[in-house]
Amino acid sequence: MKKIVIGILPQEKIRERMLAIAKGEYKPGRGEPKVWFTSMKSMAEVLSDKNRALLHVIAKTKPESLQDLAKATDRQPSNLSRTLKTLEIYGFVELKKKDKKIIPVAKATEFEIHAA
Repeated sequence: MKKIVIGILPQEKIRERMLAIAKGEYKPGRGEPKVWFTSMKSMAEVLSDKNRALLHVIAKTKPESLQDLAKATDRQPSNLSRTLKTLEIYGFVELKKKDKKIIPVAKATEFEIHAA
């Protein structure tokens, strides 16, 4: 499983960077952050101890459904679903749909943080 590189910059700087990339004025190098947060606080909310533990459980147990994960973590499916959707937005988890089941897949359990 790969390590995800996370960057922390003010919203204005993130916007400037994205525009420079879109205009072709800047090309991100290898090892540069792919996921951005505007503050350490916002990153800490998404990558809380509880959420990082959840990613480890997903990676280790490879649950076949949201219900399996709920049993493994002793969490309510509705709360778990909300958390997983947030983690999916940032690319930390993938939610695969198979038949009528949602299968969570951890994309990373290690993170490297670059703060400017």
